[in-house]
Amino acid sequence: MKRIFFCCLLFLSGLFTEKTFGQTDSLPVGAYPEAIPVTHFPDRLHAFVWRNWNLVSLDAMSRTIGCKNSDILGIAASMGLPSYVPVDGSFNKRIYITVIRRNWHLLPYGQLLKLLGMSAEELSVALKEDDFLFIKLGGLKPKVSELRYAAPGPKAIARAAAIKKIAQKYFQQQTGVPRFKFIDDLSLVSPNERINKPDTHNANIRPRIVYSYFGIFGDPLSDTSQNPYPDGLLEKLSRSGVNGIWMHTVLNQMAPGGKGFPEFGVGHETRINNLKKIVERAAKYGIGIYLYMNEPRAMPASFFTNRSGMQGTKEGNFYAMCTSDETVTNWMRASLAFVFKNVPGLAGVITITASENFTNCASHGHPELCPRCSRRSYADIIAGVNRVIEEGVHTGNPDAKVIVWDWGWHNHGLAQDVITALPKSVYLMSVSEWAKPISRGGIDSKVGEYSLSAVGPGPRAIQHWAWAKQTGLRTFAKVQVNNSWELSAVPWLPVFDLVQQHISALSNYDMDGLMLSWSLGGYPSPNMEIADLCLNYSVSGENDVLDSIATNRYGVAAVPAARKAWTAFSKAFEAYPYSGGTLYTAPQQYGPANLLYEKATGYKATMVGFPYDDLKSWRAIYPDSIFIRQFNLVAEGWLKGLEYFRQVKNISDSLHRQTVLSDERIAVAAYLHFASVVNQARFVMYRDSLANKKLTPGIRKSLKKNIRGILRNEIALAAELFRVCREDPRIGYEASNQYYYVEQDLIEKILNCHFLLEVFKD
Repeated sequence: MKRIFFCCLLFLSGLFTEKTFGQTDSLPVGAYPEAIPVTHFPDRLHAFVWRNWNLVSLDAMSRTIGCKNSDILGIAASMGLPSYVPVDGSFNKRIYITVIRRNWHLLPYGQLLKLLGMSAEELSVALKEDDFLFIKLGGLKPKVSELRYAAPGPKAIARAAAIKKIAQKYFQQQTGVPRFKFIDDLSLVSPNERINKPDTHNANIRPRIVYSYFGIFGDPLSDTSQNPYPDGLLEKLSRSGVNGIWMHTVLNQMAPGGKGFPEFGVGHETRINNLKKIVERAAKYGIGIYLYMNEPRAMPASFFTNRSGMQGTKEGNFYAMCTSDETVTNWMRASLAFVFKNVPGLAGVITITASENFTNCASHGHPELCPRCSRRSYADIIAGVNRVIEEGVHTGNPDAKVIVWDWGWHNHGLAQDVITALPKSVYLMSVSEWAKPISRGGIDSKVGEYSLSAVGPGPRAIQHWAWAKQTGLRTFAKVQVNNSWELSAVPWLPVFDLVQQHISALSNYDMDGLMLSWSLGGYPSPNMEIADLCLNYSVSGENDVLDSIATNRYGVAAVPAARKAWTAFSKAFEAYPYSGGTLYTAPQQYGPANLLYEKATGYKATMVGFPYDDLKSWRAIYPDSIFIRQFNLVAEGWLKGLEYFRQVKNISDSLHRQTVLSDERIAVAAYLHFASVVNQARFVMYRDSLANKKLTPGIRKSLKKNIRGILRNEIALAAELFRVCREDPRIGYEASNQYYYVEQDLIEKILNCHFLLEVFKD
């Protein structure tokens, strides 16, 4: 799947608004289909209370639907929800995407704003800027009427009582570890820990850059209450071999806009001051801060009043700020010079000039739609944007690094013309595994995005690095060492053999630096330690690297069993039915938390947002049977790895016990996700087959029996994942999507399955 066009089409479909009951004019609605009903709850009111319980304050919930706090408490008690815990307001920005997603089919925009405590403008900016959030939500807002509180009737009370009998079995089992406890754990600085503190501007130091495990997209520098880079995290990343962190910023927020753009730069003083503090603290741990430069951001038509000369290519209601116009390029250059002069320790930037975000006139491949850029070559426009960024950065700080990412150039094709036109002082970064040929289940394809299951480098990166070296550029490899969209709901995957193979292979290409993660994959982990050991040649070979990791984590006696487990996990993962469509639409991120539906919803799966029941999108290039078989091979192979890991647990001593248990939880959670994808795909196949009116009674009975078996197995998987999540709040979390699911979502899935067992009984 060509992700860039998939995302852009979705984005365009949602950039118009429509005045509708309960909606807000300034917010996008897209196709605006009917919301999916919540049939496993008594009604939408009960679903609202369940899904927002202990995520949103009682005051916000009652204010949203027009009732008293006692009414909310009564509904919660009737369903057996756990005791109310006052919501920690400091985590609002770390959970709001989760709240939006779980209320997307329950509330219209007007009530969603009340629940979130946001203005329409704030939500509009979040939907556009927070890592393509509106795209992840499907590029549409489901149509739903306002929800108003009404006292439950007899049927609703009876149904709630039935829910309570099921829910109490789980909620009363144990007290869970608090949500976001991992932030406290990662924030603690180890006493007497010595950290190597190299000069981050030293050209001989090879950068190894990640994103903060709990970083915030949008405008992270304006809010001092959130700290995505506590000293403890910096220390742990440094010990894992990381010496760089990238962070999301928007240039028009970072510096004054001058005479040309007086509306730019509001609040830039606060952002610059906060950035200085982060840079200074990170430097103590030998870590440099890099800014993500996805510029210049497209603007609405109103922005170009009296600025028609800089109005470029149009998409939806937005226009590019045309970089053929000197006013635009002078602003970019001056703004970056301002930032790097005022934050002298800033390590550099990572540019991306053809991403899902609409930026320059060629960013989505249509410079011909701009009267000025139509007279320039694609390479001249793309390289020109990077040249302007480089000039601005190096005016402010000649030692800062400019890392130019080739993502999306020529629709992910070869881009020698762009590479040779780049300024000689930059680094060229390519996704290492891109275009690598693979065969999964007899289906041949090529890697089209980040992958752990396919070991790079691939031919596109190899060719681009060769051209870069010939041109005199330094080179960077973009890899994922912790996780990928193959499964991002765990902090890292124990596929250590694959990580070691990939990093070792890159040593043959004389890389000048590595970007080890996108928004996912920033946890300080053994995977990062493997990369560090391989790059620094501090151990002699593959066995030495992995044996060293196993010894440190589990003790010498457990090394053989640990190595067998890791090899089993790695071999299993190589069966993953990789494709761009599967990565972004299949339910592996949600696993057992993804709901099942009695009838086809008609909704298309969205980019890591809502899998729904869209098997056609999930399987992408794979036939149904092969998609299911490959995920089943991953799950079965993972079980073999878990068997070996139980030996590790039995052998390990008390000194290593907590590490063993923590690592086991991650491995178990991964298995539960893979196994659930198999169940969900089979459920959709069997459910849809039942729609055939020509089926014989015997076949119909057999299909229902199969469905009931799947539902019972999903109940078991959800219950086990509930246990794991209660012990480890990292499970289900990823920075740019926040929590994919929380504990009560897994119990909701159990309720959902019990409801469907009645629907599909003989």
